[in-house]
Amino acid sequence: MSETLFRIKVLLLIAGLGLFAASCQYMSDGRRLPFYVQTAATLNDGIEEPFGIAEHSGAIYISDGSKGVIWRLQNGVDISIFASGLDTPSAIAFDKAGNLIVADSGSSSIRSIDASGKVTTIAGIDGKRGFADGEALKAQFNGPIGVAVDNDGRIFVADTYNDRIRIIENGNVRTLAGSSTGYADGTQAKFNTPSGIALLNDKLIVADMGNRRIRIVEPSGIVSTFAGSGEAARVNGSLLSSSFYQPTAIAVDEQGSIYVTDLNAIRIISGVIATVRTLNKGSRGYIDGTFPNAQFSRPSGIALDKSGTLYIADSDDRAVRKVTADIPGGHDSDKEPVIPRVTADEFRKSAPGRWPYDPPDAKRDIAGTLGELRGDIRPNDDDIHFHNGLDIAGGYGETARAVRTEKVLLPLAAQNYNTLRELIRLPTMGYIHVRLGRRSDGSTFGDDRFQFISDATGKVVNVRVPRGARFNAGEPIGTLNAFNHVHLIAGPSSAEMNAIDALILPGISDSRPPMIQKMALFDRDWHELETPKANSRITVTDPIRIVVRAYDQVDGNAERRRLGLYKIGYQVLSADGSPLGGIDWTIIFDRLPPQEAVRYVYALGSHSGATGETIFNYIATNRVEADSFREDFFDPAKFDSGNYTLRAYVSDYFGNQAHSDIAIEVKK
Repeated sequence: MSETLFRIKVLLLIAGLGLFAASCQYMSDGRRLPFYVQTAATLNDGIEEPFGIAEHSGAIYISDGSKGVIWRLQNGVDISIFASGLDTPSAIAFDKAGNLIVADSGSSSIRSIDASGKVTTIAGIDGKRGFADGEALKAQFNGPIGVAVDNDGRIFVADTYNDRIRIIENGNVRTLAGSSTGYADGTQAKFNTPSGIALLNDKLIVADMGNRRIRIVEPSGIVSTFAGSGEAARVNGSLLSSSFYQPTAIAVDEQGSIYVTDLNAIRIISGVIATVRTLNKGSRGYIDGTFPNAQFSRPSGIALDKSGTLYIADSDDRAVRKVTADIPGGHDSDKEPVIPRVTADEFRKSAPGRWPYDPPDAKRDIAGTLGELRGDIRPNDDDIHFHNGLDIAGGYGETARAVRTEKVLLPLAAQNYNTLRELIRLPTMGYIHVRLGRRSDGSTFGDDRFQFISDATGKVVNVRVPRGARFNAGEPIGTLNAFNHVHLIAGPSSAEMNAIDALILPGISDSRPPMIQKMALFDRDWHELETPKANSRITVTDPIRIVVRAYDQVDGNAERRRLGLYKIGYQVLSADGSPLGGIDWTIIFDRLPPQEAVRYVYALGSHSGATGETIFNYIATNRVEADSFREDFFDPAKFDSGNYTLRAYVSDYFGNQAHSDIAIEVKK
């Protein structure tokens, strides 16, 4: 179908939509577009993984996949548990009778909760994954995530890992659309991990996550693509040229505007010639305030109340956010809320540390630490990032095992199949460079938590691990690929911690101080200051940068190992060698900084990766810690004229330190 014809179809489908006015805050019919983001509830209120969200009679209901409960938020401030005893609940929706319908992913069933909070299974067999139509309580689902209810009481289900859209009506379950995993429109349509669904008049609109598209399902079951090219990107514009990363949840307002959560972004589809727009920055973060500056971390659920206020279940920020058309009193600027975080001490106390191999207490070689540079720091080269975990060496084909007991919450927890970066992300741990659920020869473990997808020839082309699947500490998750190590991530997404601190792995020790290879001073324009031949001191008149080249090693590391540091800082000494204040630790890697901070930590010439020499040139005068980073300098204007010593310090997690000095003369 050509895009012109498709747009004509869209006109018929969402007739009456208003064009955006010149101001992005208004629609042409005078409606205010929701644009101001606030936090309504957080982890401090007890919420651990908000996922589904729905409004009913002025209250907001939120499913919590981690705790297995439904929360109720009343009057905008009063939050309490409405129902419990669920197994990884996902999307939720109300029927006309006021019952809350829940896609209970972990039990692979559909539940109904009455006004008293009583939970009843209405379809599926509790705890049994499979696929079967027929009598509702004998039918089978496979990790359903999406749910919607029409005015006739029919319940529509996105049967996520069966890649089908199902209907529950008159006590029976039938398949409306979908045949097998893949992408195809028409009567033999294919989906790939459909998640959110919503009603658009008599049609269903589906967030087809794995295909990165928005699909339309007619009452007859015929499927067409509504928006998205299938490219993994965030591109706005006309429907079929737009693109998505991971469309997850979907909602439709009374005028037919469509809101989609897409990885870390909120997208809107609207206009007479319908187009896709991004309302916020689309980058991971937690910032309240006005669109487009507001940020989210994995918004998974979206709902609207009768006033047009958007409510968003922001899963990785463990918060419920609301988006209004007006700035509330007392709120007049974009701001970063206080993010409730689990500390490293709390993290390690919640479960004993173990290595990701057997035996669990046998010490292994550490090959990489959090905060290390990956890539080359060169002008105009953005292919760089912080290493976000701990590399633990092992043998090719060795079995990698879960470090902690936890369950899968991401709908697409397994990624990068059959590449060197194949991974699984669990709520508090991540495992990279692992062949998930299979051995080095490609044979599978025979573990039904790993659901393999084959093409028409029978060749395995992907693996999924459904939301709600559980792994106990010590259970196998896969085998090591050619990288010969597990890249172990500690802490939730967007709040990664230094795994050496968060896990306290058995037997790990470090009695070796870091090695400083060079210390140098640079001016603002990155010209290196050299010591004059006739003078042992460098004369300083303007603000300067301190750069120190250094690395660390833990006990047992081979000499070739070059690990990153835990802390970097500096101190100023007077002419007689006495310190003028304590050590100013300017860069600290207790948590993963934002990736945008890479160039604030590492100076030109820094390099780390699978090949070449490892070089860490730390900019000791810049300030980088947790979520904050900024450029800074040693400012001689703060000191009297005279002789001083600049002493650069580096430290590992275990407290071993090294330092290097440069003598300077401050002149004014």
